[in-house]
Amino acid sequence: MTLRQNHAPSTFDITSRSIAYFSMEIALAPQLPTYSGGLGVLAGDTLRSAADIGAPMVAVSLAHRRGYFRQHLSPEGQQTETDVPWSPAATLPSAGKRIELWMNGRRVFVEAWRFDVVGVTGHVVPVFLLDTDVDGNHPWDRTLTDHLYGGDSFYRLCQETVLGMGGVHMLHALGCRPEVHHMNEGHAALLALGLLEDCFGPMGGRPLAGATEADFDAVQQQCVFTTHTPVPAGHDQFGPDQMMQILGPERSRIIERAGALHNGCMNMTYLALRFSRFCNGVAMQHGKVSQHMFPGHAIHSVTNGVHAATWLSRPFQRLLDAEIPLWRTDNGYLRSAYGIAPEQIAATHRINKLRLLQVVGERTGVRFDAEVLTLGFARRVATYKRASLLFHDIARLSSIAEKIGGLQILYAGKAHPADDLGKGLIREVFRAASRVKSPSLRVVYLENYDWELGATLTQGVDVWVNTPLRPYEASGTSGMKAALNGVPSLSTLDGWWIEGCAEGVTGWAIEDCDTEAAEAASLYGKLEHGIAPLFGDRRGWARMQQHCLAMNGSFFNTQRMLEQYVHNAYFPAEFAGEAARLPEFQHQPLREVEREPALM
Repeated sequence: MTLRQNHAPSTFDITSRSIAYFSMEIALAPQLPTYSGGLGVLAGDTLRSAADIGAPMVAVSLAHRRGYFRQHLSPEGQQTETDVPWSPAATLPSAGKRIELWMNGRRVFVEAWRFDVVGVTGHVVPVFLLDTDVDGNHPWDRTLTDHLYGGDSFYRLCQETVLGMGGVHMLHALGCRPEVHHMNEGHAALLALGLLEDCFGPMGGRPLAGATEADFDAVQQQCVFTTHTPVPAGHDQFGPDQMMQILGPERSRIIERAGALHNGCMNMTYLALRFSRFCNGVAMQHGKVSQHMFPGHAIHSVTNGVHAATWLSRPFQRLLDAEIPLWRTDNGYLRSAYGIAPEQIAATHRINKLRLLQVVGERTGVRFDAEVLTLGFARRVATYKRASLLFHDIARLSSIAEKIGGLQILYAGKAHPADDLGKGLIREVFRAASRVKSPSLRVVYLENYDWELGATLTQGVDVWVNTPLRPYEASGTSGMKAALNGVPSLSTLDGWWIEGCAEGVTGWAIEDCDTEAAEAASLYGKLEHGIAPLFGDRRGWARMQQHCLAMNGSFFNTQRMLEQYVHNAYFPAEFAGEAARLPEFQHQPLREVEREPALM
């Protein structure tokens, strides 16, 4: 572990922070294994943009001392996993507070470590990583904040209790009483009970059973909720026996009164919906899907984005610093990429591509050709993402590769350790690649997909491929990172791509068909008749790269996303008077601050 934050106190007043952001995972730095994939990366990007624009925000997550996992792949594509342990004490300063949480019929002590997210103006967003590996705790309780998405449902509900209820009590112990609590997915829904306990229960000195509907409504006015899951089975549910054992009878009755029991189980999404005054999906289409799933609640849409300065390659950052110097403090200026010669954009992307191919060679020994069209597919491995759709007709794919002068495909992605179907999909890709006989078609699956590899891939491939089964893609952000670096997408029209696809301008849409064979045929048709001919037209391809950066990069960023949250979710009543209400949101002059480790 090379990252070490300054243990000296940062200069910020935590008591003035009016927004608290709760997320089970947050990608804070490449060296910290505190995230698994898109949800955590989005959370980290949100906080980086909050720091950039001076938002009065604080965040809460868990320490995840043993990380997510490092992926190992056999020659046949069989995934195995090892922990990625790290030492918070050797890496981060302590928050200096200990709180008590009653859970499982016993007292659990919770402490926290602080990570400072520093923006381009020097503004700090502190993140508190909760930790139960504390002296005085039961040995099993000391492991509760070890593994991200580890263990069984009992372990998970204990973790979510620490995150939601423990997080609220920790902030209060630190002197922070935010006006707005943002639940990033249902994992944090128990923070609503933490807010109730501030007035009732052991914290407030009155029986929690005395809470009224008016008290419920008062908590609701303090919370907003973002759902990321368009599949009913993806929403966390826990049996009533587990709920009763972990939370106790009094809290369990409150959950039942709140209408959070669904099909006999405690449902974290219904709990979050009941206690939130603003709820949203993460893309226009996902908002509609979520509204259909939860018809009794108003579900809005705030389309996701990515943090531009994190995912733009260093060569592109240097180009933009020279040509559009205000892009870091106002991502809307990325639209001004139309003032940069397309040839400059193409030349900058070529630097990225050469770097990617160098990494591929170092990792695998396989040497790809920089002149050959290179596709990238790298996602969390889940069956609905259909990683093997590209190989539906290997003969046709091979024929296209031969016709266009070669085709190179790079894969990466982890399956959850308990997801046997996802692991099987990785093996399926390996088997398909082994059946390729044409020397014109080359396929490599890169091991251990993480922050840095993801950045290198999205920066360096020629086309980003995404093939989810509609309507199961909530948003997707990897294609947004690619677009920032001038990379068009070839994707199913789902999630963000419905909003980001200008056919033949920012990329291509795979047609929505009745069968997988027909969708694969659409993919092959776009590849052969649209992508390959344009790739051979240097001027035309450079112009498309310019469109991707200027059109999609200037909109699909977390700065725009966060400002929509501020206006529509956090402080909607103050929209017109935001300058007076939120003085910290005024963009400040850019000054040099210590950057995170370079990705390139």
